[in-house]
Amino acid sequence: MTSSLAPWASRPGLSRGRRYPQPPAPTRSEFQRDRDRIVHSSAFRRLVYKTQVFVNHEGDMFRTRLTHSLEVAQLARAIARALNLEEDLAEAIALAHDLGHTPFGHAGQDALNACMAAHGGFEHNLQSLRVVDVLEQRYPDYDGLNLCFETREGILKHCSPSNARRIEQAEPGGVARRFLDGTQPSLEAQLTNLADEIAYNAHDLDDGVRSGLLTLEQVAAEPLAARFHAQALAEHPRLQGRRLLYETIRRMLSEQVYDVIRHTRAALAEAAPASADAARAAPAPLVRFGSDMRAQSSALKRFLFANLYRHPQVEATMQAARQIVRELFAAYCADPAQMPASFAARAERERAVADFIAGMTDRFAISEHERLTGRRLMPR
Repeated sequence: MTSSLAPWASRPGLSRGRRYPQPPAPTRSEFQRDRDRIVHSSAFRRLVYKTQVFVNHEGDMFRTRLTHSLEVAQLARAIARALNLEEDLAEAIALAHDLGHTPFGHAGQDALNACMAAHGGFEHNLQSLRVVDVLEQRYPDYDGLNLCFETREGILKHCSPSNARRIEQAEPGGVARRFLDGTQPSLEAQLTNLADEIAYNAHDLDDGVRSGLLTLEQVAAEPLAARFHAQALAEHPRLQGRRLLYETIRRMLSEQVYDVIRHTRAALAEAAPASADAARAAPAPLVRFGSDMRAQSSALKRFLFANLYRHPQVEATMQAARQIVRELFAAYCADPAQMPASFAARAERERAVADFIAGMTDRFAISEHERLTGRRLMPR
């Protein structure tokens, strides 16, 4: 693959390296090694029982953080291959981007951030980096997974200026520098960000209809889905139900990928960066949707927020989830001995509690809450 890479692609042989130097692996590139370390991590396995939209007890067929990450990785590899970018790096970033997510999705994150407001806050992208840098403990000589700079850079998708300054102080010129100087991450990181958005919109439509909270008619009325719904019916007039939904989403996914590839090729041809670092210096991301697709994707996201993520049934479950996180935080802060010794012994009590809660699966959080409070707020 390396020999066919575009000039602006990342190259494992030119990586900015690991925090702790290691000799190269005999059979794998540096980015393949990162991907494998992520797949074998404890945090990656826990994603199978972490909420995407619907909590685990609500149904076996809904997406979880793990299946979401796999779908993002598939899309990221497909886009990277078409653009002659580094597929293994894109896959590694995709598989790791949600490692720091709390139980109960964004409701869990919001509750934990509120609990940590006086102690530096909580943000899942920053926590994902913390997982791979510090919290995974698998190796004898260092904490974390000791991933390459390029993988870590891609994992840190968002970062506040205050957090960026703090990271920059500890790691000058490192993964947070771009948030201070206005430059971009690698092209592989950029395409993974868009793959994340594409996957979200598609699979949340699917899960929303499966749940009964959205109807196929609602989906078909959305601009991004409407033309693909019409195309599917024009070619298959008798198509209906889930097959019609699947065909609509399949066409929508494909066109979004093709749109990214077309407009990114045009942007790269115009900018003509000489290297991966030259692409980072661009004033705006070079991996992009066209303006029409960007508008339609944003409209679909607004539709999902209004009709699915904020649906009263979803919100009722998320209210219980937020309560579980708040009460777990209070209980562990009051009595750290209720946590494993490795967390209870740490000097920064609140951060240790946040790390422990963020690493929980949905069902473990529910179980721990019941153990500590004697109340069950939702099924396990």
